[in-house]
Amino acid sequence: MDRHLPFEALHNFRDLGGYSTPDGRRVRPGLLYRADSLGKLRQGTRDWSRLLSLGIRTVIDLRHPWEAEKRGRVPDDPSFRYHNLSIEHRPYNQPALDPDIDPGPYLAERYMEVAEDGTKEIRRALELIAAAAEASEPLVFHCASGKDRTGQLAALVLALLGVPDETIIEDYSLTELATPAMLALWTAREGHAPTWLGFGRAPAEVMRTFLAAMRARYGSIETYVTRELCLDADALAAGLRASLLEPRPTAWPSPTYRRATPADAATLVRLRDSAALWQLARGIDQWKPGEKDEAHFRARMDDGEVWLSYAGPHLTGACELWWQDRAAWGPRPEDAGYIHRLMTTPHTAPPGTGRALLAEAESRITATGRPYARLDCLSSNPRLRAYYESAGYRVVGEQPAKTNGTGSPYAVTLLEKRLA
Repeated sequence: MDRHLPFEALHNFRDLGGYSTPDGRRVRPGLLYRADSLGKLRQGTRDWSRLLSLGIRTVIDLRHPWEAEKRGRVPDDPSFRYHNLSIEHRPYNQPALDPDIDPGPYLAERYMEVAEDGTKEIRRALELIAAAAEASEPLVFHCASGKDRTGQLAALVLALLGVPDETIIEDYSLTELATPAMLALWTAREGHAPTWLGFGRAPAEVMRTFLAAMRARYGSIETYVTRELCLDADALAAGLRASLLEPRPTAWPSPTYRRATPADAATLVRLRDSAALWQLARGIDQWKPGEKDEAHFRARMDDGEVWLSYAGPHLTGACELWWQDRAAWGPRPEDAGYIHRLMTTPHTAPPGTGRALLAEAESRITATGRPYARLDCLSSNPRLRAYYESAGYRVVGEQPAKTNGTGSPYAVTLLEKRLA
């Protein structure tokens, strides 16, 4: 479920595998990684063993040489080759920026500078990635936080692989899940908080603006690669796709379900925040990361039920099941179960996971003798309404001023299904 691989010293180490392309293929897992500074690793630690277990043969450090000297670089090891390719030629002090600077246009403009200045290094990085991919050898590239320079290179590679913009934007914004830990680390090291409120943030608008600016200036990513990097973009893309893409799975384990316990609260927060970033990358203004904390999910376990779904050992989704919902439906007899926060793991859940979760929740409701399943969705989200209607739910009303106590009232559509 979680693209962030578990390390103690690293907070933004991710596998780029699993992302889909429009032709029905996906990026092969376990071959291409992006990360924050590997200079935080130390030999003889569990983190070091974890890194070596990935079989990485090439490390690309996108930082300035003085950064590597000041903050350290990945320790030498005969199992991989190290390359320092500083793609950023005009450094800027992010922590000290004015608090009011909007990250969206500001960072996108800095990324355009890097695309213009770092052509030699970007070209070499793409050549190394292509060579590693052709040899099926795992590779990792990183900068300091694994967000800006790393995010740019990831965007170029994913674009050449044919991954849609929405997914590239989502991949960039996943740094948001690591921001609190990296911000705490920086503050502890420096002894004060950064001045810039956007420090460590990776809002979707940054990558959306950067991709639009690249296409406005060059016409396409491929044209940029050909004209500015002096590479054969068609040949490069074809080679990357042949080496890094694979057919999507056609067979999946049968789904299983488990009732969540308080120990699952952190996982549920992570799942919801990942789903929120998926939505924001696609322009769906519904969920925001950080809106629901562990206490929320523990409370839902006390008041109702929370269920997790799995395909084999892998988490694929979750939902909440309430036995009353006064905020949306008002006082009602005990004749229904109320389904909330139906969510699936982006890119890794088998097809139909959401529908199967709905059916599982409905079976739980039926087991209590209640004849109805009810849910609501934002009135401004017709796509979600259509999804529930296709699952047998019918619109029975509107609640124009639902409130959950954390913000302004909002309008929701009420949907109901009569259970067998």
